[in-house]
Amino acid sequence: MSIHQKVSITQTTQSKLGTTDLINPVFGKVYADHMFCCDFKKGAWQDMKIIPYGDISISPANTTLHYASTIFEGLKAYRNIYKEIVVFRPEHNAKRMALSAGRMCMPGIPESIFMTGITELLKLDEGWVTNHPGTSLYIRPFQIAMDPYVGIRPSDDYTFMIITGPVGAYYTQPLKVKIETSYTRASLGGTGFAKTGGNYAAALKPALEAQKEGYDQLIWTDGVSHQHIEESGTMNLMFVIDDLLITAPIGNTILNGITRDSILTIAKDQGMKVEVRPITVAEIIQSMEQGRLQEAFGVGTAATVAPIKTIGYNGIDYELTDVKSRKYSLGFLDTLNKIKSGVIKDKFGWIYKV
Repeated sequence: MSIHQKVSITQTTQSKLGTTDLINPVFGKVYADHMFCCDFKKGAWQDMKIIPYGDISISPANTTLHYASTIFEGLKAYRNIYKEIVVFRPEHNAKRMALSAGRMCMPGIPESIFMTGITELLKLDEGWVTNHPGTSLYIRPFQIAMDPYVGIRPSDDYTFMIITGPVGAYYTQPLKVKIETSYTRASLGGTGFAKTGGNYAAALKPALEAQKEGYDQLIWTDGVSHQHIEESGTMNLMFVIDDLLITAPIGNTILNGITRDSILTIAKDQGMKVEVRPITVAEIIQSMEQGRLQEAFGVGTAATVAPIKTIGYNGIDYELTDVKSRKYSLGFLDTLNKIKSGVIKDKFGWIYKV
């Protein structure tokens, strides 16, 4: 065991790197050799350590198991053209995790610990970050309550962890999505803006029902009238109508996506007209019927930019144009990839080099 920048490091004696397919990794199935841990006890974060990836032990009465006291983030590490390990806007993930913690009555993980954990973990497992096209190392920071207490109150103790795993594309084909008009993902005053496990658990049933109907994902609408577009299950949503980029405003029920913010920044920088405003379902349907909806796509860390080819609504499937001709969404993806890889200058200061 060694101490490096106040992080205790215990290296694995049996690396999985040599037997892992890093060229065609399946998203969320394989994990790298080590994980970062830090505990919140007696009112303070302490005991930063990196240990071999493995199971953890918790009490059957653990607060998280019973009351979903858990939050998480998602980001990716890449190799740029100079073979350096880079991460895309990790400081923003740290800030968003702190917001989620506040909503869930958890102590926020300090940004310094968040960044130290990612940095030291990637240094140790650097062999897991490759430059194979379309691949990256997914980084999953998360925080769970640790009190062995079956009672509804905030926990006293917490654990913050980071695990990583090699991934390919989250979506391999353009998406067929359905506008949801019955189930609700989030409501005003709820936890929709926080990345907490309960939000995603509540979405499993409607998403599964949509998949049985042949759809890849849902477009969530507002919980009151189901008349306004909000976000998708794994992404924020963007539309191009008459060369105008439109997306719904973030807020109480919509996650503040980092990829979303990045694409809005790129679009404005390129001189594209952008509107961040409420979007009605009727507007989207009408624009499709009139042939004015040029592009629809999801944006997020896992998906990056995911073109939408079909939008289903009230039993009717509306087909969009050939995704290969979509200059806007594919252009945004190309620009993001070039910034991450170092092909073009990072004039926005988004790239963190490990």
